[in-house]
Amino acid sequence: MTMLHDRPNRSMLLRLINTIGRGFVKNGGSWMRLDEKTLLDKACAQTGLDDFGDDSFRAALKILLLAFETEAQLSFVGRICVHGDSVRLLNNRLRLVADRRRHPAIAAEVIRRPLFITGLPRSGTTFLHALLAQDPAHRAPQVWEVMHPSPPPEKASYATDARITTTARQLKWLDLLMPDFETVHMIDARLPQECIAITSHDFRSYTWETMYAVPSYRAWHDRLDKRPVYEFHRHFLQHLQWRCPGQRWVLKAPSHLLALEALLQVYPDACIVLTHRDPLKVLASCASFTEVLRLGFSDHIDKASLAQEVRQRWEEGAGLAVKHRQAQGEMQRQLFDVHYLELLRDPMSMVRRIYAHFDLELSAAAETAMERFLLANPKNKSGVHRYSLEEFDLNPEAERHRFQFYLDFFGIEPEG
Repeated sequence: MTMLHDRPNRSMLLRLINTIGRGFVKNGGSWMRLDEKTLLDKACAQTGLDDFGDDSFRAALKILLLAFETEAQLSFVGRICVHGDSVRLLNNRLRLVADRRRHPAIAAEVIRRPLFITGLPRSGTTFLHALLAQDPAHRAPQVWEVMHPSPPPEKASYATDARITTTARQLKWLDLLMPDFETVHMIDARLPQECIAITSHDFRSYTWETMYAVPSYRAWHDRLDKRPVYEFHRHFLQHLQWRCPGQRWVLKAPSHLLALEALLQVYPDACIVLTHRDPLKVLASCASFTEVLRLGFSDHIDKASLAQEVRQRWEEGAGLAVKHRQAQGEMQRQLFDVHYLELLRDPMSMVRRIYAHFDLELSAAAETAMERFLLANPKNKSGVHRYSLEEFDLNPEAERHRFQFYLDFFGIEPEG
């Protein structure tokens, strides 16, 4: 059954803008065009630079732009956002290359024992990332520095950088684009950002399939060798830590689960935290979150199709989680399992177990900072995220059967 949906509480102003703007799409100027040359030329003109570095990103950009035009059903505002964000990413890429050429020491930076949080989405990865980032010894990429990475941040001005205010102002647009966003996901200029926002600069990223309906791009991206993407990721971290180091990077993205072999090729000493949650809650919550994201950019959401995308992707993810845990050898010492309900019941107990497993020091300062964070950020602080499988035409009994292998292997406690 096909279900098209538009949330009742969606911004009336956004609807009005999209309605008025439809007439501009066919006859729009360069600020409306989603072709490769227009975007590249605009980025070069805005920065005065012309070296994008490794040209392999161009194939991804070309395929993604075609999918935007033929599949994503972008609204007027969605088209403007895609155009603007693509130019921002290209600008950043130009500046990153220029910074690296101007400061060769960036390339000498070493990333030691980074800690990656991954697992099925909506299983506590964002919460755990933010919690672990409170440790003064840890370095997590913050939203502002991922959105505006050049020039490289400096330790002395890290908490007062003007880009923090700029980013906070830009994030306010989410209230218009996605009125429900704050309820489903924590975001702030000073909060940790996940790794797909870094890899978006390479245009080979799981960002795009989440925020837009782009099945041809998704199929193409699935076939890619992901090692070059993680090489770019490492370059980005080198850039951020050059003048603002930390003892250890703490990083996060559910999509790391889909490319763990490539991640470990680039970061062979990585510590991997795998989060687990009842897949029925994961599917419903993830489908709802994806709907919230896409409604900011398209007036046409097929809920049943969206749910199938989510289910297929994370059935694959669940299978990979089992596969990685069944593998023999050194990897097993690099993995630690975190169950969502256990994390919620006693976050600090789980933190101590993570530190003990990876032989990390949990200082008194870190514990104090984490306790303070927990007090300031209780569950549902920004409202309750409500969702169900049925609203996305998913049958609970069928999905329970489909994911039983994952539930049994990890001994996951069902929710409700």
